[in-house]
Amino acid sequence: MTKFFVRWAINAVALFAAVLIVPGIQFNGPWTGILWLALIFGLLNALVRPLLKFLTCPLILLTLGLFTILINTAMLMLTSNIGQSFGIGFTVDGFWQALLGSLVISFVSVVMGFILRDELKGRKK
Repeated sequence: MTKFFVRWAINAVALFAAVLIVPGIQFNGPWTGILWLALIFGLLNALVRPLLKFLTCPLILLTLGLFTILINTAMLMLTSNIGQSFGIGFTVDGFWQALLGSLVISFVSVVMGFILRDELKGRKK
């Protein structure tokens, strides 16, 4: 259960970093909206992303994994659409903003994952 909350926190920080860094991504709402948005983003990555990766496996292999960037972009745009339908003030202006935002989210997630994973491993010993 701790792993779920750590992943949720990482998604929230990564989404907030994308809002701060990428000019075409806006968030207008309370800070709890970021937590709901991170939950939506995490659920989409857990449920829809594996299906998309399976269906586009030949393209992923053909591009040596670079097609996963487009899958991440689609996940961010889908998160924006679902967030807007739930009244969360998260908007992505277009494809290029979503692409840059997905790169920022991926980078922040990887860095925070390494940092928090090392801390969690240190506690178990």
